[in-house]
Amino acid sequence: MNPKNGGKMVLGWDDEELDLDAEPLSNQEEEGEEALLYEHFRIIVDRGQTPLRIDKFLVDKLDHSSRNRIQQAADAGYLFVGETPIKSNYKVRPGDVITLRLSRPPHERGIIAENIPLDIVYEDEVLLVVNKPAGMVVHPGNGNYTGTLVNALAYYFRDNPNYDPNDPNVGLVHRIDKDTSGLLVVAKCPEAKTALGKQFFEKTSERSYRALVWGSFKESEGSIEGNIGRDPKDRTRMSVFPPDSEEGKSAITHYRVLETFAFVSLIECRLETGRTHQIRAHMKSLNHPLFSDEKYGGSEILRGRPTSAYLSFARRMLELCPRQALHARTLGFTHPITEHFMSFEAPIPPDMAQLIKEWRAYALSLL
Repeated sequence: MNPKNGGKMVLGWDDEELDLDAEPLSNQEEEGEEALLYEHFRIIVDRGQTPLRIDKFLVDKLDHSSRNRIQQAADAGYLFVGETPIKSNYKVRPGDVITLRLSRPPHERGIIAENIPLDIVYEDEVLLVVNKPAGMVVHPGNGNYTGTLVNALAYYFRDNPNYDPNDPNVGLVHRIDKDTSGLLVVAKCPEAKTALGKQFFEKTSERSYRALVWGSFKESEGSIEGNIGRDPKDRTRMSVFPPDSEEGKSAITHYRVLETFAFVSLIECRLETGRTHQIRAHMKSLNHPLFSDEKYGGSEILRGRPTSAYLSFARRMLELCPRQALHARTLGFTHPITEHFMSFEAPIPPDMAQLIKEWRAYALSLL
């Protein structure tokens, strides 16, 4: 495809034609999942371009795509100027670098097998359960095309003729984001992927998380009901809207306080739904952001004493665990072949374990 008047395309599809109407415009939604997107189109706006709505600008440049579909892509957070997701009423300016990033990879980009160690919790002939470390991206995309869990799985299954890492009918059944650690299940055959995917969709699978959050709770347990959708001011974040709102999708999180350490609390979260950043956004809405969660304000010192000793301690804790303190600890599902219920547990990783240990000691020192 060639660009039409009004811009210079610097990345295209070779022999692939982009058909936005074939794109489902829905990322797989699991707690903590980042918007892992693949770049399909890039164009630099000409110097002489007059201000024009981006949906009008692109309709002449994206073959087989309507203006309405481009607006839907923008609403879904797939349309970018630079690194910023924009709305369809954005007016293009000379020199703008516009990219379209979709949830499926371009056909010409294959998965590169990489010899990356895996922490395998369980494996049989049809599935595998892996404990993902914090810092590892799950799926290639959005500039991360190597070093991901999918790249590691491609290498691990390199001698399995039935496992094609580029086949969407096998592989990861759900996802967690880069800086969340914990359990994930991988299907090694289409039948397992279908059966496991149905359980996640119908909410018959079981998952629990451990999280360290700012503040103490008045109640020992509770539930949060609030729609989750993209923040209109920052589309890389999610916001919580009223349950009866037309904004976002319904989401329910149940939480239980396990321990309170002066100014932070260790909680367990169980999900009825699996929306993007569900725990992070829901806890932020309660004014209890996850500890060290930069995206949702948890990387600031939000509770405590205005003493130099405390501030020094709190800063050291943020440095000790420089990512959201969130771990997918348990996972349960019915085996797609034997139909036996299986449950797995991954220990809290060293950074979070040390964080909890130090907060617990600090709290005891105040007694």
